[in-house]
Amino acid sequence: MTDSHAIQPSALDQLPDRDPEETAEWQASLDAVTKAAGPHRAAYLMRRTLERAEGNGIALPKLLETDYVNTIPTTAEPGVPGDEALERRITAWNRWNAAAMVTRGSKYGVGGHIATFASAAWLYETGFNHFFKGKDADGSGDQLYIQGHASPGIYARAFLDGRLNERQLDNFRRESGGDGLPSYPHPRRLPWLWEFPTVSMGLGPLSAIYQARFNRYLTSRGIKDVSNSHVWAFLGDGEMDEPESTAALALASREGLDNLTFVINCNLQRLDGPVRANFKIVQELEAQFRGAGWNVVKSLWGSAWDELFQLDTTGALVRRLREVPDAQVQTYQTRDAAYIRQDFFGADPALVEMAKLLSDDKILECFHLSRGGHEARKVYAAYKAAVDFKGAPTVILAQTVKGFTLGEGFASKNANHQMKKLSVDEFKQMRDLLELPIKDSDFVDGVVPYGHPGADSAEVRYLQERRAALGGPAPARRTHALAPLPAAADKTFAAFDKGSGSQNVATTMAFVRLVKDLVRDKQTGRRWVPIVPDEARTFGMESLFPSLGIYSPKGQTYEPVDRDQLMYYKEAKDGQILNEGITEAGSMADFIAASTAYSTHGEAMIPFYIFYSMFGWQRTADQMWQLGDQLGRGFLVGATAGRTTLTGEGLQHADGHSPVIAATNPAALTYDPAFAYEVAAIVKDGLRRMYGEAAPGEDPNVFYYLTVYNEPLPQPAKPAVAGVDEGIVKGLYRFNTAESAGLSPVANAPRIQLLGSGTAIHWALQAQKLLAEEWGVAADVWSATSWSELRRDALESDAALLRGEERVPFVRQALQGAEGPVLAVSDYMRQVPDQIAQWVEQDYSSLGADGFGLSDTREAARRHFGVDAQSLVVAALAQLARRGEVKATAVKEAREQYGL
Repeated sequence: MTDSHAIQPSALDQLPDRDPEETAEWQASLDAVTKAAGPHRAAYLMRRTLERAEGNGIALPKLLETDYVNTIPTTAEPGVPGDEALERRITAWNRWNAAAMVTRGSKYGVGGHIATFASAAWLYETGFNHFFKGKDADGSGDQLYIQGHASPGIYARAFLDGRLNERQLDNFRRESGGDGLPSYPHPRRLPWLWEFPTVSMGLGPLSAIYQARFNRYLTSRGIKDVSNSHVWAFLGDGEMDEPESTAALALASREGLDNLTFVINCNLQRLDGPVRANFKIVQELEAQFRGAGWNVVKSLWGSAWDELFQLDTTGALVRRLREVPDAQVQTYQTRDAAYIRQDFFGADPALVEMAKLLSDDKILECFHLSRGGHEARKVYAAYKAAVDFKGAPTVILAQTVKGFTLGEGFASKNANHQMKKLSVDEFKQMRDLLELPIKDSDFVDGVVPYGHPGADSAEVRYLQERRAALGGPAPARRTHALAPLPAAADKTFAAFDKGSGSQNVATTMAFVRLVKDLVRDKQTGRRWVPIVPDEARTFGMESLFPSLGIYSPKGQTYEPVDRDQLMYYKEAKDGQILNEGITEAGSMADFIAASTAYSTHGEAMIPFYIFYSMFGWQRTADQMWQLGDQLGRGFLVGATAGRTTLTGEGLQHADGHSPVIAATNPAALTYDPAFAYEVAAIVKDGLRRMYGEAAPGEDPNVFYYLTVYNEPLPQPAKPAVAGVDEGIVKGLYRFNTAESAGLSPVANAPRIQLLGSGTAIHWALQAQKLLAEEWGVAADVWSATSWSELRRDALESDAALLRGEERVPFVRQALQGAEGPVLAVSDYMRQVPDQIAQWVEQDYSSLGADGFGLSDTREAARRHFGVDAQSLVVAALAQLARRGEVKATAVKEAREQYGL
């Protein structure tokens, strides 16, 4: 045990010793063993004593590391219940076809990865044959998070199974023809096969944890019993450097997620070299996971090592294995027996004597070939230990060789991640090693052939029989024929049409009030999944606590401090709210699991995740892409939005750009509603599109991003004119004219169109009044609920024109005939309203809050950025002056009058 794990004397001094004499006897015994048998024997006895104490339920700090050996002794390994010879042949075919697919594709320059699957083949094959439940099994089957770079091996197995053909394999990474295969797991590109997009490293393990947790949530709430579903996440040891990979380990152990297994392929290499060149990644991960409360199973050495461990009567071999750094282990993989004898065995006299008993072939078998992740028996033992363990999640640390079976040019080479093909000679060597019946004449014009034993072969029959016994093909994604969810009563949404009268209501509160009504719906209310990262009171959601409850697998084991209050903090086993603490990444992982339950579990859930808008797309935009890739549905709500609206919080809280980032995501429908009735209309249409009856040509696999504000203002009634609802959904409608606002402009007054979104429309309304009363200018005010939807429609119109179709963008239709220039404004950078500029026929200009935020009052911040009502007036007069419709001196006069 290293010094970093030792108990400090100061800590011991604080513990009262009830029997100092007994303590001294134990210490003397340890000293005697150390003197007689050496410190390594003493350490061994201490570890065994601590293990026994843990097994007896004695509360002691856990051992964070064990020896660098397999957790399950050879004598305790269960037999593999199947035909190991057939499984070896199946694995050989998969190895071959994975390498052939990537090599054949290399002539097109599309790339591909061979070495990862070569190292992990047995980790997948053992699971597919004995553990991974398909969609027809109890519950929803298992959820498989496949390591992205191993995808060629999964395609190869689907080819052997008859789910893919040679043409599809040849179109690996060439999708534009319509019959290709995506580079990595991607549900949007291959929706019948892939469930989870995983190649953005770190997001797979984080999502897997929250998926396992969401499975428990569904079962606890009585939505669907998925207690038989198991989540398997296949990861690389290099991937564990990503902070998201380990961000939720404590959650998984705290909630006892024994329906979750991480399988970490420890081939000791990241993309360009060793993961821990001077250290040992397996030991580091073991300590990290054990410290977080996980069950750890190490499968490091294959059966060839059994003889060596039997010879290790002094513990010298185990000590040497623990001290050799990973990069040196990689070197042994590429060097001859003489080098290994000198460098590895020569470090200890006891090992020198051991090496004399070993042939060169034995040494090379152990150091070149025999790893725990390359043998079905070792992998099966680890998997069975994982699924049998109760009370905590399990991580399996399986040691492998990157590039295994691909030849000396690949195995353990630092560059093997970038090596995309094998030569014909290398394929022939691989064929001989794998004992595959492929003839030299099958290589036509130097092209490597695909291999298949035949649809009626013993291998294929065995593969299909095993999958049938486990509940069908895997991986697989189901598209369930779900009945549309019943629509909530119109009165729920119409309640916002009348406005708030003289009461000040922020749009954040309007959204929360709407959700409170929707979750009461007898038919669909239970399907709402409110998600909040420890800011529920900020958003006014505490009123949901006692009625819905906060989900906790333990329920509420304490009396809440606010129990005597109406809105007390209530936790429950069947709680509906997911209150995640301070973790936007965890909350997004929650959202992804809930938003895809319609496919994963055949249960439509309606998640809404409300967060500080600055901490959504800025922090977790990669997960929002993952959400779109996974075809998730639901409502993301960026609250306390805008660069000038959250007073006093300053730069890090001032969101002036989230709609820009959101606009880059094709699956995101981004709205910046100004009024409560707009919020209601958008949510109503979103429910229809995602969960009800989508219109022809509408993709239901989208998600909505709404920005809402914490600025309490009177909410107006919905204008009683035609086209308002359509305009709200499509992105633009006229809220009023100068005349309907009662401003009575003079005849032939200059006119301008003011477009505002979100809270900025209130500045436009103030500017409308100032322009009429002080400058004789008539202004019409438009609510731009979605700049990005207007742009998306315009882009589609442009594409239609190129196809010879007549189509006019909606923004042009809406503004057709509107007099004067257009001035647009939002509480975001000008790039947000400028999204539509090229499709506006009128003269167009914009204002926005560009630059860094600052701490001040709203009024001061808006004046600083030049977006307040007075700044709008000056900008409007400047536009009109350029057109010769007002005097040029009016601009200077207004600037001086308003102190700009």
